Amino acid sequence: MRRYGLQGVGLGMLGLCLILALGPGEEPEVREAAGSALVEVESGPPPLVALTFDDGPREVTTRRLLEGLELREVNATFFLVGSRIQGCEALIQDMAAAGNQVGVHTYDHVMVTDLSRRDFDLQVGKTRALLIDLLGEGEYWLRPPYGIVDQSVERWADGPLILWSVDPEDWKDSDTDRIVAAVLEHVKDGDIILMHDIYQSSVDAALRIVDALLERGYLFATVEQLMDLRGVEPEQGILYTAFPPVER
Repeated sequence: MRRYGLQGVGLGMLGLCLILALGPGEEPEVREAAGSALVEVESGPPPLVALTFDDGPREVTTRRLLEGLELREVNATFFLVGSRIQGCEALIQDMAAAGNQVGVHTYDHVMVTDLSRRDFDLQVGKTRALLIDLLGEGEYWLRPPYGIVDQSVERWADGPLILWSVDPEDWKDSDTDRIVAAVLEHVKDGDIILMHDIYQSSVDAALRIVDALLERGYLFATVEQLMDLRGVEPEQGILYTAFPPVER
């Protein structure tokens, strides 16, 4: 089983932001990055993170989250449960149209290692088919529920397997302060943050986390963007947890 994210990877700032190294006496430049607020950059690239959400969509909470992210000019990645798609079609279309990445979290939020090949294809393939019908052809990557996979899942995934490196366990309680602190105390450049968009407290915490990290100079990217910017080619059946820059 190969995991990606524990070792440094190449940096390739292809298009997310424009960074200018300044000479002596030059004023800092301000550049606008796609999916982020304006950030003042003195030198070197800003830290990047991917904010991700599981278990949705849920009309009330996911809609409020999308509105908050759009207000902050931040994009995220949403791994959707297929059984929740019906009735939320317009929400999901708005999600994708705003520049967010959409992925698969199985149809019934089941442990994928317990499935036969037929049942795996039903859980993952059915959800992908719903998303293709709704959003058009595309790569809808899989996040396995509970982050548990085996060699069979790796073979059957038909794309990369997206895990995470920061988990505030926001499903455990509705203590927004605890959730925010759990992320801010551990987050670093290249991390994938795991949250859930079906809880009001998680939406509150996520927006506070975005505000705090923007204040620290972070930029936000979808998982696909972050992978691209760090020069990583997505591979079938590989587990990805983070995309830190190479130490030079």
